[in-house]
Amino acid sequence: MMARRAVKQEALAAIEAGFPQILALRQAIAHPSQPRRLEALFRDLAKLKPSREPDDIEELIWALWIGHDNAHASADMAAAVEAMSAGAMDLAAAVFDRLVLEWPDWAEAWNKRATLAFIAKRDAEALADIAATLRLEPRHFGAIAGFGQICLRHNRLREASAAFQMALTINPHLQGVAEVIRDIADVEGPMH
Repeated sequence: MMARRAVKQEALAAIEAGFPQILALRQAIAHPSQPRRLEALFRDLAKLKPSREPDDIEELIWALWIGHDNAHASADMAAAVEAMSAGAMDLAAAVFDRLVLEWPDWAEAWNKRATLAFIAKRDAEALADIAATLRLEPRHFGAIAGFGQICLRHNRLREASAAFQMALTINPHLQGVAEVIRDIADVEGPMH
């Protein structure tokens, strides 16, 4: 019981520490320094009526995020994602750990490791990896939504709502996120 309380306190402290960083990312989102090939996709995705299906744009963005110039890194990422899908979490964790060590500038390696930590309810680790993801790719709507999910898990509704709203600013087509924001507002009342 005591260890569980310590883990929860660690996660809450990480949420508190990470929330100002998440809010500070608004400036980085407005002035991204990421590769140009993503720029047009993000501009199009942000529109309420993009030039192509939002799901297609998201798929292209995820493909660019998950891909790597190094063929071995891409193969390792694919193997780790497959292992995670098959429930081989220890194997996936080992590969993601190696990927973030070998390719510390690869945002999606950090994000996948954050996802794995979230699934395992190791929220403090997930939050640290989300922060690394967002330093590298401030428009990573998946990582921002993941931060929101962790906040929800810890009943930090204000922070969750802010994160989800930020994710919707980047990708207004995220299914279910607007509904979650409405549900939070119903519980919390309007944000000030």
